[in-house]
Amino acid sequence: MPTKRSARAPWSKTMIRSQLEVVDQVRPPSLVLTNATYLNVYVKQWKEANIWIENDRIVYVGPDLPKAAVETVDVSGKFIVPGYMEPHAHPFQLYNPATLSKYAGERGTTTLVNDNMLLFLQNKEQAFAQMDAMQQLPTSTYWWARLDTQTELDRDSVLVDTERIHDWFNHPDVIMAGELTAWPRTLKGDDEMLQWMLDAESCGLPVEGHFPGASAKTLTKMALMGVHSDHEAMTAEEALCRLEHGYTTTLRHSSIRPDLPEMMDGLLKAGLTAFDHLMVTTDGSTPGFYEAGMQDQLVKIMMEAGLDPIEAYRIVSLNVARHFDLDHVLGSIAPGRIAHLNILDAVDEPRPTSVIAKGQWIVRDGVSLFPDELVEAVLALMPATDVEIELTPQDLSFSMPVGLDMVNSVIMKLFKITHDTGQDELPREGDESFLMLLDKEGKWRLNTVLKGFANDFGGLVSSYSISGDYLILGKCKQDMLTAFARMKELGGGIVLVDRGEIIAEIPLPLCGMTSTEPIERLIEQEKQLREELVTRGYHFEDPIYTLLFLASTHLPYVRATPLGIYEVMKKQILFPAILR
Repeated sequence: MPTKRSARAPWSKTMIRSQLEVVDQVRPPSLVLTNATYLNVYVKQWKEANIWIENDRIVYVGPDLPKAAVETVDVSGKFIVPGYMEPHAHPFQLYNPATLSKYAGERGTTTLVNDNMLLFLQNKEQAFAQMDAMQQLPTSTYWWARLDTQTELDRDSVLVDTERIHDWFNHPDVIMAGELTAWPRTLKGDDEMLQWMLDAESCGLPVEGHFPGASAKTLTKMALMGVHSDHEAMTAEEALCRLEHGYTTTLRHSSIRPDLPEMMDGLLKAGLTAFDHLMVTTDGSTPGFYEAGMQDQLVKIMMEAGLDPIEAYRIVSLNVARHFDLDHVLGSIAPGRIAHLNILDAVDEPRPTSVIAKGQWIVRDGVSLFPDELVEAVLALMPATDVEIELTPQDLSFSMPVGLDMVNSVIMKLFKITHDTGQDELPREGDESFLMLLDKEGKWRLNTVLKGFANDFGGLVSSYSISGDYLILGKCKQDMLTAFARMKELGGGIVLVDRGEIIAEIPLPLCGMTSTEPIERLIEQEKQLREELVTRGYHFEDPIYTLLFLASTHLPYVRATPLGIYEVMKKQILFPAILR
């Protein structure tokens, strides 16, 4: 049975005594912000004060000035709000946790609560070492503990059992269980999953649901099972239903669900006046979506919808901290909190011009001071991809009678294959492509057809997938072989080839899933890939999510998984993967 514990408390007795000496003016604070107009999130007012910071902690907020300070900065004419908090980050969407933290922090999102999926599939000691390195960054990083893998893994993959789940629950940086995508199993009597949910409660971890389209009855049952929050409302009506059932409700604005403007407008028109149990998320959007910002973008959207700015800033700070029982260290500008501060030019301009994280400047007057060497230290601990297997023409044999038909970016239905798949190239006037899922160790393959992806491309290979295996698709088998060879040369990545020419590529050398590039460069690479795919017939919202979720069994209706073509609703393998 796991033991109850709280999230990381960063200050020792010696540190606290030193901070008390600063308040007593025995020692000077490391930084003082004078003449500050700051948002007091507890009284919902803009207040005037001087803010004393000692290393990474706020030690005093009030009218007094110290006799001396290591650094004093007059912030007259500025507005200071707490650092923004992202409650639901997927930090492996081509970027990685370190580069995402840097990019987010520079835009005022100084705390991320991260999905642990990619780490969950690694050796535990290796994963925890990466998490420890993340704590050296000036931003704050916390993690979920997943209860399922979102796909059907082969028998040689990681074992998801009680011991593994409890190890994650007890890590000091883990503050949530979920997201609970396998909740139908629990409703149907899976007592192991229910026990893990109860164990999470015992550890003081809120459980997050994943309930798209859930009825009021389903929400009721899941609340009885101990679920605290959900981020899958797609309309204002669904969000209100979750609030009325006692859920902390996270409104989503992402690359495949940009719903926040309509949802906030709908909630305000419905007369909602209580916002304490709302949060907002970008839900692990792909890099290009973040060109407009992160939580700062969402604050802007909420204010443009008519929400009072004070409520908008509370939603991305205090609300998140309270939900995760971290409001004693995060989410406000008050004594005892970690010194995450955003300095704004105007109340209605949430992108900060200066950012303080853990008491140090990471952006000052628009210039980034983020310590890149700490980012590099995290990247050094992430395992590099070693693509050892070869793809041969013999592997590209397609004889299955059924394939996957795209309904949208991520939802697939079954269809009957009518084209002759024995040929070396499929007709370009059609929208059917060869599709293979190949085991990363080369032990098995699943060969079928994908309908609706694009019509005028040769080959696309991706090491980026929910199961970590290789996706190979295209019209031309030779282009598919060329793309695989280039992906192997890169040590992982996404490669688009047409008529023998490499058209676009995104190197992903870490775990085959993430880039080492700054997100600004990654945005350019993703844009090029997206534009080339759109030119060649891709017409859905997000091709990156299509690649990620082809094997994901938390989505309907059929998926290409390591076990074979899988019918989600009936939980059965229609056609198995075959050994190579």
